Amino acid sequence: MKQVIVVTGASSGFGALAARALADAGHTVYASMRETTSRNVAQVKAVEDFAAAHKADLRAIELDVASQESVDSAVRKIVEDDGRLDVIVHNAGHMVFGPAEAFTPEQFAELYDVNVLSTQRVNRAALPQLRKQGRGLLVWVSSSSVAGGTPPYLSPYFASKAGMDALAVQYARELALWGIETSIIVPGAFTKGTNHFAHAGSPADKARVAEYEAGPYKGYGKKIQEAFAAIVPDDADVGAVALAIVKVVDAPWGMRPFRVHIDPTQDGAEVAFAVIDRLRTEMLHRVRLDELLTPVKS
Repeated sequence: MKQVIVVTGASSGFGALAARALADAGHTVYASMRETTSRNVAQVKAVEDFAAAHKADLRAIELDVASQESVDSAVRKIVEDDGRLDVIVHNAGHMVFGPAEAFTPEQFAELYDVNVLSTQRVNRAALPQLRKQGRGLLVWVSSSSVAGGTPPYLSPYFASKAGMDALAVQYARELALWGIETSIIVPGAFTKGTNHFAHAGSPADKARVAEYEAGPYKGYGKKIQEAFAAIVPDDADVGAVALAIVKVVDAPWGMRPFRVHIDPTQDGAEVAFAVIDRLRTEMLHRVRLDELLTPVKS
């Protein structure tokens, strides 16, 4: 069935690939991004060109996940244009790289704002519509770092993704009785095909970075990136994440998986999450709240 979908952070990376794949699959897709008339003009043109070439219903829309006003406006326009909104793909995110101590608290807050609080802004804007419909789907693009093996120097990013994943789990329980489903996509490390590392932020405290470079962690930034790249298979296809999202969206209502792993490095997250999610499920059974585990069909 054709769905109306909004994908956050769709100017590049997982978001751009997912938006295109979903539109190719026959859905109406809003590829959201900020600064559509300035910074992302080329990306908007790419969306338009793809839609024309593939005869797909793919539309760029201005949506700054850091602004509640912008998010509200975008969601309002989608509902006005299509009469509904069926799927939210929480993809917007940013990465930073460097020793944790060298990042200021303000930098941690900024990253948390993009990677976690942005989802709350979108949910507050969109969930009233999904609840009114009595049907919907939230797709959260998490990270294997939440439960898998992790290298150092990515601490702020890993911490924020863990926060987002925890929020996704709790939202699933609070939306099930409204008939809204949740699927958490868990990509592993992809060092090619995305702009995560190329656009990664760096610590503001350069003096603190210099102390690390002058001490026992000299050269570790390069060492970590090389080690990270070495464990990613040459044939790792970042497009697999987009295809996994399409598969979830296209699955029958009530049959969508709670968590999907796409991890070329096999960092152990799939094993760890199997245990973590089972324990959370068992707790709800123990306290007789197991009705929150299955979305209610309206």
